[in-house]
Amino acid sequence: MLTGRSGKSCPELLKALADQIRLAVLIQLMKGPQYVRELNAPLGIEQTLFSHHLKILRKMELVVGERSGKGVLYRLAPGVASEKGDGIDLGCCILKF
Repeated sequence: MLTGRSGKSCPELLKALADQIRLAVLIQLMKGPQYVRELNAPLGIEQTLFSHHLKILRKMELVVGERSGKGVLYRLAPGVASEKGDGIDLGCCILKF
């Protein structure tokens, strides 16, 4: 089986990105770090559901969150952005946008 980032299998990573909300979050983070409220603003989904999606992205080690004051600042995990910054490097494949 193909292995991607941090020992996660390629199918696991692709399954995590099969949800359009999680994929949208990664695409937004390609522009730079953002707070939860900034990430959710264009999506407008319930906070608990949004937190669930962020938890999955953290578990797959695609994003990292850092507490900053009262909020959490999210960014792509190191090495997730492709070298040219136009895609997401899963380790097993690169998704370009």
